[in-house]
Amino acid sequence: MVSRVNYLRKDGADALRHMLQVVVFCALVAVLTTTIWPRHSYWAQWAQSLFIGLPTWAVIEFGRYAFPARHCHPGVDGGHGWPKGWRGVLLASAGIACGYLTGDALSALVYDASPRTAQDNQIGLVITIAAGGVASFYFHLRGHAAALQASKNAAERDATEARLRLLQSQLEPHMLFNTLANLRALIAIDPPAAQQMVDRMNDYLRATLNSSRATQHPLAAEFERLRDYLELMAIRMGPRLAYTLHLPPELAALPLPPLLLQPLVENAIQHGLEPRVQGGQIAVEAAREGDRLVLTVRDSGMGMDPAAPPRAGSFGLAQVRERVASAYGGRGQVTLQSSPDTGTRVRLELPLAPAP
Repeated sequence: MVSRVNYLRKDGADALRHMLQVVVFCALVAVLTTTIWPRHSYWAQWAQSLFIGLPTWAVIEFGRYAFPARHCHPGVDGGHGWPKGWRGVLLASAGIACGYLTGDALSALVYDASPRTAQDNQIGLVITIAAGGVASFYFHLRGHAAALQASKNAAERDATEARLRLLQSQLEPHMLFNTLANLRALIAIDPPAAQQMVDRMNDYLRATLNSSRATQHPLAAEFERLRDYLELMAIRMGPRLAYTLHLPPELAALPLPPLLLQPLVENAIQHGLEPRVQGGQIAVEAAREGDRLVLTVRDSGMGMDPAAPPRAGSFGLAQVRERVASAYGGRGQVTLQSSPDTGTRVRLELPLAPAP
């Protein structure tokens, strides 16, 4: 329902803009007609031009909806554009004819004009046809350009979605292999805990892999998967792992690429907490700062030198940066703050508005 209201609002704004363009065009036509018939004032000529131009615009602007959408060029937003082929010519001809007949009748009612000669009528008809043809051709070109832009936007969206799916296809086995490696290590030292981990892992992987098939899911679902994963890791690490998840309710429904935070949490455990005998804490937070969604993953682990070469197995951070760049068209930002023995903080700044 909201999208329908937005669509109607957009169509209304487009129609108003087209009407104002016609008003300006009629003002230019009135300059020409004033030079041909100087006995009438410019303002009278402009009014008569509007009597013809506005009905012509109305027939063309709203008459295009009489044609099925499949016979029209799409607009930039996928809306109902200019009719294709002979339908566009027919619509323009009907608009010009309606405008000429309506304008002629209105002029006769409003103005006490002296009788016009046959030559005046012929000149008026030629001017109407020429002006209507020029205006129609202009809107046809605009419609064709909008259709090309719509096709370009659709191709870019398809390419971005394909890239995101490729990145997700790389992430899913990586996540699975990490989980199985944790399970293998636990089997050797604590078989009962390993059995418990298998049961929880079964539910976790089913929910995670199902949700990852989409290109977006609610932020609340991302936090739910993080909680499941951290509970899974807590079986292995026990009291060495503590975590907090903070998601304000008003941000829960915001869309996010699936498993965007998961690699950061995996890195925090693998490189930050597991190497420490005492373990540590992970905190994941979401906040709104102006028109930006800010997601933070912090750990109190080993830390690192951000200027040092990437460590072996540091797949997560590079993958997250690439996914943010693809999903948000360069409007997202990923920053890393860390130093040895002080822990690591990764901060994601994402636009709340969708990509254009």
